[in-house]
Amino acid sequence: MLDKAEVKTLDKVVVRFSGDSGDGMQLAGNIFTNVSAGVGNQVSTFPDYPAEVRAPQGSLSGVSGFQVHIGVGVHTPGDKADVLLAMNPAALKQNVRHLKPGGIVIVDIDSFKEADLKKALFATSDPYKELGLNAQVLEVPVTAMTKAALQDSGLDNKAMLKCRNIFALGLVCWLFDRPLEQAIHHLQNKFAKKPAVFEANAKVIRAGYDYGANTHSSVSTYRIQSEEVRQGYYTDINGNTAISWGLIMASEKSGRPLFLGSYPITPATDILHELAKRKDLGVKAVQMEDEIAGVCSAIGASFAGALAVTSTSGPGLALKSEGIGLAVMAELPLVVVDVQRGGPSTGLPTKTEQTDLMQALYGRNGESPVVVVAPASPTDCFTMAFEASRIAIEHMTPVILLSDAFIGNGSSAWRVPEVDEYPEIHPRYVPDELKDTWRPYQRDPQTQARYWAIPGTPGLMHRLGGLEKDFTTGNLSIDPVNHEHMVRVRQEKVERIADDIPLLEVGCCPDADTLLIGWGGTYGHLRTAAEQLCREGVEVAFAHFRYINPLPANTLEVLSRYKRVICAELNTGMFADYLQSRFSPLQVERINKVQGQPFLVQEVVDGVKNLIK
Repeated sequence: MLDKAEVKTLDKVVVRFSGDSGDGMQLAGNIFTNVSAGVGNQVSTFPDYPAEVRAPQGSLSGVSGFQVHIGVGVHTPGDKADVLLAMNPAALKQNVRHLKPGGIVIVDIDSFKEADLKKALFATSDPYKELGLNAQVLEVPVTAMTKAALQDSGLDNKAMLKCRNIFALGLVCWLFDRPLEQAIHHLQNKFAKKPAVFEANAKVIRAGYDYGANTHSSVSTYRIQSEEVRQGYYTDINGNTAISWGLIMASEKSGRPLFLGSYPITPATDILHELAKRKDLGVKAVQMEDEIAGVCSAIGASFAGALAVTSTSGPGLALKSEGIGLAVMAELPLVVVDVQRGGPSTGLPTKTEQTDLMQALYGRNGESPVVVVAPASPTDCFTMAFEASRIAIEHMTPVILLSDAFIGNGSSAWRVPEVDEYPEIHPRYVPDELKDTWRPYQRDPQTQARYWAIPGTPGLMHRLGGLEKDFTTGNLSIDPVNHEHMVRVRQEKVERIADDIPLLEVGCCPDADTLLIGWGGTYGHLRTAAEQLCREGVEVAFAHFRYINPLPANTLEVLSRYKRVICAELNTGMFADYLQSRFSPLQVERINKVQGQPFLVQEVVDGVKNLIK
């Protein structure tokens, strides 16, 4: 404990909220994140919750966490927390490894009784000593203070206890000098249809804030730097919501109505939830009876002229594989969103991995090429959902968007773009001059994409299906030479998309001998690691892939510049294997992690140093 309060000015800080699954840690963390974004901080979050529907209260397996990194130059949720809020002994025990030495631990001391310690499998009555805790500990009677604040509210005991998280939030807002009225505004939006609940939580959050002010001599407080930001409307957004909004923007820019055919699956279900709310924007979101029906309904909508999307995670992508093959053969635009999770089978439903890459590239029968893209961050999910839609429509092909649980559930501060910041999307309609002689598989000579004939257009009646078609007439064909020609045309169509995507960029120390690469949602950790290495005098260049198939046109040229190429990914080396298969005799060294958790920046830094040695 410190005898006197100390005010620390930091450019960034990490806070971790933890408690039982029912303690409301995700809500408290989200409100704190939104308030921080509102005062000009960059933010990055990591919701970390168990797969169990509800583990026993106070048990180690039932602990839910929410980590948020705020400040300037923030690209990850942070390796270690400056402040840990632990609502019970189990939360402290499970999360103490995430705390920086000398950090602050806030505990609800009312939940640290002997019975609580036994549930968390402590062997002694002194959890701090048993854990070897090196921290400033602030013991707060959160439960008692919450009940005291609500004694005249008319709420029963159970309802009062549900407000404990908001008392703790008020205390954390005091600790970081967050504007309380902004937090109350978010509570008002959350409980707009429950005014009594809002009033109770507004009273409790003030009580938590006041408690902090009255105990200011106990712990350090923090002043977090902000940075100048581009003028505009900002919000805190997670990856799944950003994907949904990016699809809506693509619908607007293409002039095609948005259709989602989907089946609920963790961690992709929020995309279905979000798009189901958007009937006001003309979105049609349909929950189908299973994954196969989801993709098939989307294929039907695509044939009918919609921007068609289906969303899923790894197990669902496997079930959709035959349907995706049908879209390849019919050459219809289709966006397949895969929010990756730990596997195989049902695996780790609430944890993150990058283990669906080979399934996305090759997981279909026959020569079945599709475009594969991967967003780099929660906010980039908007851009890459738009890009996936643009490529699908303009090149008449299925596109798989490989997000993951980390960026799908995680959030960042995002400036809502203006409509004119994104380009128009140009569907490949049948040109007027060809309508009299058009056949279903006539192609744009520049892209090799077939023309899109919207049903109901006079003179363009046609049929599509899964059997091979004649290149000239579009009729069924079993001719072996024609089949090989069609296989190669479909492959060439995908390869030509490399001319329609950005080139690969190299940052950090581009003239170094070593290049660190990654793909998808690892971007923040790898970029931060590369920057740290360069500061330490270990020169490393950095490049990140968002376009997987086809790869950017300059990929081989970039990789060939470096004596050593190191790929870090959350699998056993799938992208490294893919690059080596495409660019033999390229050798790619690897940093791999398959634990259902994102990288720590320090893990990547240490991995690069070890390989260089």
